[in-house]
Amino acid sequence: MHFKLIIALVEDDKSDEVMDAARKAGATGATVISNARGEGLEESKTFFGLSLETQRDVLLFLVEEHMSRHILEHIADVAEFDRSPGTGIALQIDVEDAVGVVKQIEKLSDSVEEQI
Repeated sequence: MHFKLIIALVEDDKSDEVMDAARKAGATGATVISNARGEGLEESKTFFGLSLETQRDVLLFLVEEHMSRHILEHIADVAEFDRSPGTGIALQIDVEDAVGVVKQIEKLSDSVEEQI
C-alpha cells in the first residue's frame, strides 16, 4: 500500500470541520499541530505590535494514495481555500515508507480494493 501525506494549514476555528470532512472522505485520523503562524502575499496587520492574524493549525493526514485527491478536495472545500485569500493551504506529498500503520492498512484494504 502506498501513502501520501496531506498537510493542511487551516484557521484554528475550522480545524474540527476540516477533520470531519477528511474523515468522511476516507481519512483514518490526523496529527494536529496547534498555534502555527503563516504569512501570505500581503504583510500581516498589527495593532500596537500585536498581530491581528488568526492562529493556524497544521493538520497532517497519512492517507492511501488512491483516496488522497478526494480527501484533499474535501478539505479545500470545507476550509474555503479557494473562496477567500489567507484562509490557508493544503498540499500532498509522496511518502516513501511508513511504519506504525498496520491498523490503518487493515481498515483501508477493503475500501481501496473497491477503488482500484
